[in-house]
Amino acid sequence: MEDSFALNKANWNDRAALHAASPEYQAQQFIDTAEHLSDVVRFDRPRLGDISGLQAVHLQCHIGTDTLSLARLGAELTGLDFSDASLAQARQLASACNQPIRFVEAPVYDAAQVLGEQRYDLVYTGIGALNWLPRIDDWAANVAALLKPGGRLFLREAHPVLLSLDETYEGELRIVHPYFEHREPLVWDDAQTYVQTTAPLTATVTHEWNHGLGEIISALLRHGMQLSALQEHDSVPWEALPGQMVRGADGEWRLQTRPERLPMSYTLQAVKRS
Repeated sequence: MEDSFALNKANWNDRAALHAASPEYQAQQFIDTAEHLSDVVRFDRPRLGDISGLQAVHLQCHIGTDTLSLARLGAELTGLDFSDASLAQARQLASACNQPIRFVEAPVYDAAQVLGEQRYDLVYTGIGALNWLPRIDDWAANVAALLKPGGRLFLREAHPVLLSLDETYEGELRIVHPYFEHREPLVWDDAQTYVQTTAPLTATVTHEWNHGLGEIISALLRHGMQLSALQEHDSVPWEALPGQMVRGADGEWRLQTRPERLPMSYTLQAVKRS
């Protein structure tokens, strides 16, 4: 697992500056427009509700665009990520936007220990996070430990059914990867990231894991959480199946034909029991 985290950290350090400079992450729009929000947070804003005044932590925050968006909605934010290069970009963006946000470098499995006695009203995890974790139970334990009694987890994530598909196959949808949590990682070697850039990555190898929806919910229940909302979506914020999807006016990608066939992402909310 340590080797996997080291490989993934090197990869995300490599991506950080490329993502910050890319049009997809909209850094300049954040700087130019004080009300600008990330597409991911804007999509889930009706489900987030009023978060003004809440103490919130964003786990696996990357370069902080979703973190900044939550702060602009009035929450007091801490962002946590294992990539020092990503956090450098996050701090730079928050400073350019005159938004006070605390950023902490740590693996998500160490979040509760590193953040000490601080307990939060809201734990937020955005899309593209859980697939980098080998064990969902350790993640759920940290989520529960970080929350005050009555505090809420808000999770938007790619659906595990989507992550089990062969994204290179441009015909029928084909399940080829594990749906359930698996011991050995899926190993990828790819010199490209998912944003528009001509610069190749140098740290190209990554390790990923999938986690079934039932496994995620069961882990949260084991650690004293109560499910309060679950909504599956026919869309996702990136072109997950190249050549088979179309982008909508909301910035989300859906299947070109019969999008009702496939859950692309989901929003899950859970509350820590008193």
